[in-house]
Amino acid sequence: MTVTDPGRDCPLCPRLVAYRHEQRAAHPGWFNAPVPSFGTAQAELLIVGLAPGVQGANRTGRPFTGDFAGDLLYGTLIRFGFATGQFKADPNDGLTLQGTMIANAVRCVPPQNKPVPAEIKTCNQFLSARINSLPGLRAIVALGRIAHEATLTALAERKASYPFAHGAEHALSRARLFDSYHCSRYNTNTRVLTPEMFENVFRAVRNYLG
Repeated sequence: MTVTDPGRDCPLCPRLVAYRHEQRAAHPGWFNAPVPSFGTAQAELLIVGLAPGVQGANRTGRPFTGDFAGDLLYGTLIRFGFATGQFKADPNDGLTLQGTMIANAVRCVPPQNKPVPAEIKTCNQFLSARINSLPGLRAIVALGRIAHEATLTALAERKASYPFAHGAEHALSRARLFDSYHCSRYNTNTRVLTPEMFENVFRAVRNYLG
């Protein structure tokens, strides 16, 4: 059976394993494990993030839950009908994704929120398997350049043919790829990404999916 999510004690990336053990010792009540995908297997839309934040998904066990990025992401998903319920930055908040799944390019929290190329490459097998597990997939939103390139790798597409740019759309063989800057606090505080810019990406996705 194809493995779409690594196990709790995935041993594949030594640096990330060591950091995981540090976090488990410091915060034994946190999730502190590879963060699984979140959403429905009937998804038409897959959102690909970078990696769990140390106090976000690494703490809570759900992608984009527990830090600022989730406020913007889930609020936008609710607005455009890709999620229902109320987001409370708690995996038990009852929020439900509609026709949507979220996965990260790297499933374990990296030190300083920066995975190295070898870790991105190693974890790509899980992203590839996740994409292949979604028979109804029609659209992918890549949050940031690393997620964009990881998605192209997972789909065996040529990166030079599909350059990353915020708001760009790429017609791939498997699905249509929509690019956005990552919804991090840094990007929003510096106005690299505004809520309006982010919403425009998901408006385009909604118009595409109908």
